[in-house]
Amino acid sequence: MRAAYPSDITRDQFDLIRHWFATARKETRPREYDLYGIFCAVLYILKEGSRWRSLPYDFPKWGNVYYRYQIWKKEDEKGKGILDKAQDERMKSERIIKGREPESAMTIVDSRSVKNAFTAGEKGYEGGKKNLRNKSASWG
Repeated sequence: MRAAYPSDITRDQFDLIRHWFATARKETRPREYDLYGIFCAVLYILKEGSRWRSLPYDFPKWGNVYYRYQIWKKEDEKGKGILDKAQDERMKSERIIKGREPESAMTIVDSRSVKNAFTAGEKGYEGGKKNLRNKSASWG
């Protein structure tokens, strides 16, 4: 039994998305580690920002966790990895449980994105910097 970490999700939450991770590899032999433990270890690394080798000892071996993470983050032809798909499904299921529509109907765009969107492709954005160099002045 391992310690509980703030980054963990419950087993019930993981059961909603387990099928994404179970089908990520061929079943050639029994699993050495539980998928839930590996997933919680990945969440720990992503949320804490620590190194793979710094994974606490009560999680599965860091090499195994890193190997699974590499498989789970690999993008398909639509540009989504298994982690992205599972996150999308988890968000949809939480919205349904709360009695809301599965998809968000509104997107919020901040003023910086809109202001920069038209100029960025053509000439770049300098952040209001001024060019102080005078071509006629001698700096020598």
